[in-house]
Amino acid sequence: MQRKQVENPHKTGESKNYEIAIISISTSRFMKYGSVKKPEEAEDISGRIIIDLFENAGHKLHSYTLISDEGRVITRSVKEQVNAVNVIITTGGTGLAPRDVTIEAVQPLFQKELPGFGELFRLISYEQIGSSAMLTRASSGIIDNTAIFCLPGSPNAVKLAMEALILPELQHVLLHVSEHYSANPLC
Repeated sequence: MQRKQVENPHKTGESKNYEIAIISISTSRFMKYGSVKKPEEAEDISGRIIIDLFENAGHKLHSYTLISDEGRVITRSVKEQVNAVNVIITTGGTGLAPRDVTIEAVQPLFQKELPGFGELFRLISYEQIGSSAMLTRASSGIIDNTAIFCLPGSPNAVKLAMEALILPELQHVLLHVSEHYSANPLC
């Protein structure tokens, strides 16, 4: 299905570069590799995809963290990065298994939720993988001036979310949450 792209007045102007933090959530990887600073050290394909796509878009990696699927650890890791970066991407823990607690750990921190992100992600995932797209609870929100995107752990899902949603709208999202954003009634 082809979507018509509508010109958005907020997307004009100079492109900005942002700092990102990646939090990869996987108990099995964490138990096998421990605390690492690069996705290659933990055979984390999704983490590498996120870094490559962000850096190719001109953005800078602030930090990469591998943690276990524990709510308090996830919450603490997100809180440590808020206000240090423009964007936090989590990968993993968005499914239905008992250990998938990323959403429960992160959503209560949101000052504003972006429900459209999860809705659109499931829609475009459905176009690729069918009805199993409903099994993800991918989510997004804002904490202070930091955008948070909680993605599944699947490399294909990460690539889809990054290319179809996050990177095309990142500057627009951050303009809206920035203290320097000038109010516009067309928003």
